[in-house]
Amino acid sequence: MDLRQLRYFACIVESGSFAKASRQLFIAQPALSQQLAKLEDEVGKPLLHRSSKGVTPTDNGLALYHHARFMLRQLDQALSIARQESGEVRGMVSVGLPATTVSAIGLPLVRRVRERFPSILINVVEGMSGHLGQMMRLGQLDLAVLFGSDVAPDLSTTVLLEEELFVMLPRESTLVPRRRTSLTIAEAANLPMILPTGTHGLRRRIMAEFEQRDLQAHVVAEIDSLSLLMSCVYDGMGATIKPMSALQLEGERGRDWRALSISDARITRRNYLYSIEPGMLSPAAAVVAGELRDTARRLVESGEWRGVELLK
Repeated sequence: MDLRQLRYFACIVESGSFAKASRQLFIAQPALSQQLAKLEDEVGKPLLHRSSKGVTPTDNGLALYHHARFMLRQLDQALSIARQESGEVRGMVSVGLPATTVSAIGLPLVRRVRERFPSILINVVEGMSGHLGQMMRLGQLDLAVLFGSDVAPDLSTTVLLEEELFVMLPRESTLVPRRRTSLTIAEAANLPMILPTGTHGLRRRIMAEFEQRDLQAHVVAEIDSLSLLMSCVYDGMGATIKPMSALQLEGERGRDWRALSISDARITRRNYLYSIEPGMLSPAAAVVAGELRDTARRLVESGEWRGVELLK
């Protein structure tokens, strides 16, 4: 088995067909099939299910793919380290950020890394926390901000900050009297709510608070896109419950919002910074991890990131 075969195999799995993989790899399809056959012979197990619709990995193939992606990523990072000039930090770093976190820290983080470490290529991946956690477990990300402390036992985890959740609605909304600056949790439950779907960690966090008090949320729509959810709320379809970071970009769109605290229940969500084990972290990834923590601290201490408590 050699690294070339692993790269070919990973590309076949990701593209879903030999034809697409051969085009991406600039290698003839018969030669690609031959390399895959050699790999299967060495493993001693079939690695792909073949059909008229393409190829999918077998259970053994999927296990090999996960490990191959991690090994290839580590090799690329090692080569980048070996090639860098003395004293210069360079390389690509992939960072997974949920949508609300991107709104608060995305631009300041990229700007800071570009200004201070121009030889680092930062790759920001936005997604739901569950999906980003899966990418971290598969070795497809160097770093990620996630909302649970138990995503993967073999990853390094540092508590970053804690966000308070607020009831949000447009400034001119008539759902809540203008004089109110807070609501009880029962009052919040009675509002028409637009929330993420049931698999979303934030939705589960909110539902847990309601269920503890035997309250039933009045959910009128379920939306996992932050941008669309906030647009529907601003359009008058209901209210939502989010951290203050959800409003970070709304002012730039000319939208005026109200964020009402919940008076009888402090609902919070912790943010954790995940990374591969420090001993395996590339210098570039270690630098970006430090910049992410420093950027979060500066934004909170300056008041730009509101409703947040730093925990470390």
